[in-house]
Amino acid sequence: MKIAVCIKRVPDMDLRFSIAPDGRSLLEAGLKYDISDFDGYAVEVGLRLVEKAGQGEVVVISLGPDGVQETMRKALGMGAHRAVQLKTDAIPFDGLVIARALADELRGGGYDLILFGRAATDTGNGAVGPMVAQLLDLPCVSAVSRLDIADGRGSADRQLESATETVEFPLPAVATIDEGIARARLPSLKGIMAAKKKPLEVKPVQLAQGQLTVQRMELPPERSGGRIVGEGAAAVPELVQLLRTEAKVL
Repeated sequence: MKIAVCIKRVPDMDLRFSIAPDGRSLLEAGLKYDISDFDGYAVEVGLRLVEKAGQGEVVVISLGPDGVQETMRKALGMGAHRAVQLKTDAIPFDGLVIARALADELRGGGYDLILFGRAATDTGNGAVGPMVAQLLDLPCVSAVSRLDIADGRGSADRQLESATETVEFPLPAVATIDEGIARARLPSLKGIMAAKKKPLEVKPVQLAQGQLTVQRMELPPERSGGRIVGEGAAAVPELVQLLRTEAKVL
C-alpha cells in the first residue's frame, strides 16, 4: 500500500500572537512551528495502515519554504519512509493554489490513498483535501473518525451532530482525518536518528496566481471583567435582562 500524507507547518497554537506591521500576517519573531494537529493524526493513520498491511510506503508532502523540512523530518522520525518538499517562498492563503500544486505532485504517483488533516490549525479552512480530490477526480471522505482499508476498498465513519455516518469507497481515494481517530506517536530517538538519513526531495514549484488574499488581520478585543448581579433565584430576572440588552445573546 502506497500512502501520501499532505502536511502543513503551522505556528504553535499555545503561543501568544502579534500582528506584523503590514497588518496582514503574523509577526514571525518568537513563533514556534510544528505539524498541524490534524495532519499529525493523518500521519499516524497512514503509518498504522501500512503496519497493518505488513508492507507499503508512507510519503509525506509539504508545500512551503525550507522551514517545512523540520516539520517533515518530524514525520519521518514518526516512521514515514520519505518526504517531498514543494519549495515556495511562502505558503499562500488561497487553498486552491495549494491544492493545484499538491495535485500536480500527486498525479501519477501511484498512491492508493491520499490523507490530509481535517483542517489546518492556523487557517481552519478545511478545503485543500476536497479540492485535491476534485482536481484528481478521486472519491473523497472528509472528517474521518474511523478508517479501514481492505481488498481495494475503504470504509470510514464520520461523526455527525447526533449520529455516525458510515461510508464505503473504492481506492484510490482521498480522506481528511478528524481528531479522535488516533493520537500521533512521538518520534523515538531511534526514529529521529533514522530520519536524518531518509530521503527528502526538494522540488521548486511555480504557483498559480491566487484569487483569495488576506486584506487585514486583527486580534480579538480584550475581554471585559465580569460582574455579579446577585445570588439565587432573585438574580435571574436581572441576569436575563442583561443577556438580552447588553450581551445580546438572547
